[in-house]
Amino acid sequence: MHMPDLPIGTVQVVLVTPHSVLSTRCVEVDPRDPLTVQLAADLIATQRVSPGCVGLAANQIGVGQRVFSLDVSKHPKARIHHGEFVVVNPEIVEATRNEKGREGCMSVPDFTGDVKRATRLTLKAQLPGTAEEIFIETDAFEARAIQHEVDHLDGFVFLDKVAGAHAIYPRQTYL
Repeated sequence: MHMPDLPIGTVQVVLVTPHSVLSTRCVEVDPRDPLTVQLAADLIATQRVSPGCVGLAANQIGVGQRVFSLDVSKHPKARIHHGEFVVVNPEIVEATRNEKGREGCMSVPDFTGDVKRATRLTLKAQLPGTAEEIFIETDAFEARAIQHEVDHLDGFVFLDKVAGAHAIYPRQTYL
């Protein structure tokens, strides 16, 4: 997959729960629209300056559109990855082999939680600026991260998906 060149992005403020945009389903957009292309660049810029961040959905920066960025390449749990990318109007078309795993989120800064997710998936989406339709087949940590971001676009944070209160933990801070 070749990401199209994006303009210089502007670092945005990441919203935290219970902000209403985080619980609202995002709308599909034209991937060729210059505003969508700029949004893609802003997501990348914001993700790059956010320690530990592997993905960012548009509504996390206050934009209710179906766009997210992802880059799990530097994460120790990543077995397979597709590098840094942004997708528009993503849709999970196949998902198999559910497994429980711990998740955190910049929009839920004080907690982590155990969420059951598919360990293999195929994502259909478009690239910003070109509208080229792509399919990403992945597994393990990248599959989990994609599902986490698609949930954001559907108006959910990981706390909405945990098995119950027993599966929520205070976030650990390491010095």
